[in-house]
Amino acid sequence: MKLFNGLSPNGARVEIYMAEKGIKIPTQSLDLMAGDGQAEEFLKVNALGQVPVLELDDGRYLSESIAICRYLEHLHPKPSLFGSTPEEQAFIEMWTRRIELWLFNVAGDVGLHEIEFFKYRVDQNADYAAYCRRNLVERLAWLDAEIADGRPFVAGDKFTIADIIGMTLFFIMGFTQIAVPAELTNVLRWQQALVSRPTFPKMPG
Repeated sequence: MKLFNGLSPNGARVEIYMAEKGIKIPTQSLDLMAGDGQAEEFLKVNALGQVPVLELDDGRYLSESIAICRYLEHLHPKPSLFGSTPEEQAFIEMWTRRIELWLFNVAGDVGLHEIEFFKYRVDQNADYAAYCRRNLVERLAWLDAEIADGRPFVAGDKFTIADIIGMTLFFIMGFTQIAVPAELTNVLRWQQALVSRPTFPKMPG
């Protein structure tokens, strides 16, 4: 197998996952800022020009970060990050989707509409970016109430793929300078549990 990856929140998900599991895969690093993702050769790998992409031993290409992590989970089931029982798997899936769709995507839209690199990819809208900033804080308040029971990780007592999505959420928030409000103590507790892990992605220097 071979992994095509580069600096991106979705790419970071797979890197974090592999680091947490102790998985080593030969990796070809792409400089997305320099346009490697749009190079003709890479577009043959993924016509969307996005990372990560996992080249399988049979020559097929698997893209989408969660799909790659699920595939690797079957190959390396221990320690489980997707759950071992039907109940664990269901609740981890629920929280993975909630963190991604309800929070991560909103934070991502801030970057998409504010960062210079993306101005040629979308019609950037400063008003929409400002709305997303406000909306994200409101949704973090919702999350604060949801995890007020004191559980250490978002889906329960164990670190899971849902927390990895949380890591990339906080990574984007750091990149776009969005702080968790001080009164959201439960979210701050969860954030600290994630950023203190050795696998938390480092900001580019």
